[in-house]
Amino acid sequence: MRVPWVAVATFAAIQTVLACWWAAFHPGLFSRDSVQYLSHTMAGPWVSDHSVLYDALLWLSFTTTGDLGAVTFAQTTAMACALTYLAQSLKALGAPRRTTTAVALALPFLPTTGAFTVTFWKDVPFTACAIAVAAACAGLAARRTLTPARLTGLGTLLVLLSLFRPNGFLIVAVTVAVLLVVIKTQRVRLALVGAVAAALPLLLNNLIFPQFGIMPPTKTYVFHTAFADLAVAYRERPELFTEQDRALLASVAPLTRWTEGGTCSTVNPLIWRRDFVWAQADAHTGELLGLWSRLLVAEPALVLDTRLCRGAIAWRVAAEAGTSTYRLSLSPTTDTYVGPHKVPDFPERHLLSLRPLSPGLHLVALTWLTTTLEPRFDWLLWRGALWSYLSYAAVALAALALRNRWVPAVAAIVVGQQLAILANISAQDFRYLASPIFIGVLLVPLLAGACVRPLRRRPAP
Repeated sequence: MRVPWVAVATFAAIQTVLACWWAAFHPGLFSRDSVQYLSHTMAGPWVSDHSVLYDALLWLSFTTTGDLGAVTFAQTTAMACALTYLAQSLKALGAPRRTTTAVALALPFLPTTGAFTVTFWKDVPFTACAIAVAAACAGLAARRTLTPARLTGLGTLLVLLSLFRPNGFLIVAVTVAVLLVVIKTQRVRLALVGAVAAALPLLLNNLIFPQFGIMPPTKTYVFHTAFADLAVAYRERPELFTEQDRALLASVAPLTRWTEGGTCSTVNPLIWRRDFVWAQADAHTGELLGLWSRLLVAEPALVLDTRLCRGAIAWRVAAEAGTSTYRLSLSPTTDTYVGPHKVPDFPERHLLSLRPLSPGLHLVALTWLTTTLEPRFDWLLWRGALWSYLSYAAVALAALALRNRWVPAVAAIVVGQQLAILANISAQDFRYLASPIFIGVLLVPLLAGACVRPLRRRPAP
């Protein structure tokens, strides 16, 4: 069997660079969500509001090593595999070999890749799976056939995609719908695989996990974006609310909180304040959803504009004036995330603290990361809209150049993420649209090749 030495060398190089990021920020960067993951697994109770699979990885790392660094190191390996897989698949499809390899080798040097990969977020393995889905679709396009083995591999990646993010089922559904339009063979099997991948997390969360004491997410967590829609409407159109409506809102939080929290770009000023009582919101969820439904019927444009504003990271290349993209947290300890009206304290929280394995690497990585966090780089390095549009241009032109109708399948996962985020997102977080950045960057050589010279399909290794 021929050894794909270029692929092996590409993987090794990417892994080495990502391992340096890991050593620089050991055991990994984290945010409030990361602290919640650890609180679920260490102090309990386990809750399926984020990703039970990712929580299980944290638990496994702690019980086997006494620390959490194994999780982020595994993330570096998964990301190196995914980027190598996509690069090789695109070269098989017809992308320029040397340029595609060079771009793949350059990607891990960017903090968008390196720092993100060593962060304790469920979004990291989710992103690696999304990149691998694009790679699998590129492989299908290169061979123009969907074999049972390739369908099984694609289905496995889609299942993992669903399990690593609560809205993963929606992304899978849109992705498979796009694939069904592009791929004309074995549509029934592909639809069944997509249905299983989308339904599995819903089945687990509602029927299986509760049997093992894993609690479902609170009603407020599930419907908080609808509550945020109400806050925006109350702030902009208070005349739409009757006295009974105002009393309902006041039973959950002071009306001043609904006004101050009515920022369309994020839900955070509403639900993450101490005067917003989650228990009351849970108790009145039915009434609040009834009010939201009435608002949707009476003023659909208002709700739509709010969703477009909150999902702007999916379609606006640059952040709107007065808003910002949340990138990464550089907090060295969990002190800012734990306490009254925050995540309850727990004994193991000290594990989430920066303990670099190399002070020199830490200084270099931190300086480079801090530089790229400047607002002038936001549109290019931290927002996925530009790269989503570039992905669509790349696959469209490559399909014409190669006379291959399968090529648009490569961007199916990008469409899935864009539409899912537009439908339901809580804030302008770069991680929600991270994979289109990596996919789009790796599609640049294919786009350039389609524009400047004829592409030729090559047999994949």
